[in-house]
Formats: sequence, C-alpha cells, structure tokens
Amino acid sequence: MTVRVLGIDPGLTRCGVGIVDVEPSRRATLVHVSVIRTPPDMPLEERLLAIGTSIAALIDEFGPAAVALERVFAQHNLRTVMGTAQASGVALHAAAARGLTVGLHTPSEVKAAVTGYGAADKTQVAAMVQRVLRLDAPPTPADASDALALALCHAWRSGASVAPDSALTPAQQAWRTAEKSAAARRLGA
Repeated sequence: MTVRVLGIDPGLTRCGVGIVDVEPSRRATLVHVSVIRTPPDMPLEERLLAIGTSIAALIDEFGPAAVALERVFAQHNLRTVMGTAQASGVALHAAAARGLTVGLHTPSEVKAAVTGYGAADKTQVAAMVQRVLRLDAPPTPADASDALALALCHAWRSGASVAPDSALTPAQQAWRTAEKSAAARRLGA
C-alpha cells in the first residue's frame, strides 16, 4: 500500500514542506513541495500563526498518513535553535490536532537514509532527492529539498513502505539486509 508522508524542515524565515507518496517497493513520487516564508520583521506570534496555518492547510488538502520533522538539536546560535524549535512546535500541534503520528529524525539520520552517508552535504542530499523522485532538477531552496528528504527517510525507516523481499530489486534487498543488520547491532542482538 502506498503511504503519503509530509516532511517538514522547520524554520521561522523559511519552513520547507514536502509531500511524497512511497510505494511498498520504496519507489517514491513527488506530490507537493514548497517553502513557507515569513518576514523577519513580522511579530513572532504572527509568524508562528502563518506557519501553523499553512501546515494545517497542507495536511487538510493532501491528507498525509504521517509527518516527518527534523529533530531540533543544539546549535551555537541560540536564536536560530529557538526559531527552529518554535516552528517545530507549531508543526507538531498541527499534526497532533489531526491525529497524525510524527517521526522526529536527526539531520545525519536523514542524510544517511537518502544518500547512504550521514555527513553528506546539502548538494548531495538535493541530488539524491532529485534522483529518487525522478525530477528534472534538484528542489530549491535547500529547505524544500531537506523537507522531501525527511519525508523519504520517514517512509523508508518507519517500515511504512515494506515490500516482500521477492518484490525488491537486488540493490533494495541489499539495503534491507544492511538496515536489519544495523538495527540488530543497535539492539545488541
């Protein structure tokens, strides 16, 4: 069964949002991508309202089964991390108000899921998102590409796009085997 995931790269000035449909074979298709923008001189409460209203409208219009959100992590710039956390809170609220589960993913987890390398740069992530979604060009700005990468990561890692091994290509079978092995090591099995 195809699963629809909304990925959100939270931010106050630019909040990337991307929606993908992912088949059990892991084949993904772009549904929607955009960036919610708010001006820095707008009062904070109005910026958060605009972001929340836009996210709620996307959820209502496209009906995702789940939401993937970048996990907020400590940065040197306290102002940036606060804005990211506030935008994340609004996204969490919109998802919870509609009964959607939310997956929180670290940037390195997303990079590893999409590129195979947890320290990939934004250009590499954008190129792989373009390739996976069969797009003519990488999504821009980076916030849009990152949101799509979050949605892909969530669909692939949550088991929502699980096909029987017989339906996978040899490369997908190798990926699944590697994922199972890594999960077993984390659990100490």
